[in-house]
This record gives sequence, structure tokens and C-alpha cells, in this order.
Amino acid sequence: MTLRPFARPWLWLGVWAAGWALCIALSLLPPITLDGPPNSDKVGHFLAYFTLSAWATLVFHARRAQALAAVALVLLGLGIEWAQANLTDTRQGDLRDALANTLGVGLGWALAFTPVATLLEKLDRKLFR
Repeated sequence: MTLRPFARPWLWLGVWAAGWALCIALSLLPPITLDGPPNSDKVGHFLAYFTLSAWATLVFHARRAQALAAVALVLLGLGIEWAQANLTDTRQGDLRDALANTLGVGLGWALAFTPVATLLEKLDRKLFR
């Protein structure tokens, strides 16, 4: 695992880990009823996984680590959909949710190939050095 050269690397990695925990908890706890058009929850799925994937590109310097994070997030999305279908009474698995998750991961990872990828490094330098 190759992290970017942060003054506080575990802070930024910890934020990412907290995002994973929040995603898992919100996915397996009884759902919150929100008004909206049918299938509007797909936007939430996309944004959650986009955020987790984009954060990984901000935290990990090596392309291999970024790719592994992206694969892990896709597997997380698939695993959560399976768990919702098989381990909960209040949720149902949906392959369209898994697709929205995967699209979010892909777009988040795409940020690794842009100047945006170094923004967290710059913030870290301003805050801690």
C-alpha cells in the first residue's frame, strides 16, 4: 500500500475507513424512507461509491493501490447487495444498485488521472507542515 506523502497519513486513511464503515452500516440497517422519483436511490449509491473511490485516489499514490481499492469497492457493492438479499429482512438486493455503485467507483477512480488527485496532499501540507 503506497500512501501519498502526508504528514498525517493515518488521518486521511482513517477518514476513508470511516466512509467504508458508514456505507456498510447504512446499507444493512433498516432503510430510511425518502420521497423521490422511482429508482432515485441509484443516485445515492453512485455518489457514495464515487466518494469512496475518489477518496482512495486522493490517499493512495500508486496506481496499483488505487486499482486494488477500486476492485475492493466493486466487491463491497456486490457483497452488500448479496447481504441485503440474503441476510436482512428489511432490505432487498438489487443489481441496478450494484451497477450504480460500480459506475461511481469507475468515475471516482478516473480522478486519479487528473490534477484533482493531488488536492488532499496540498491540503495536508497547508494544515500540518
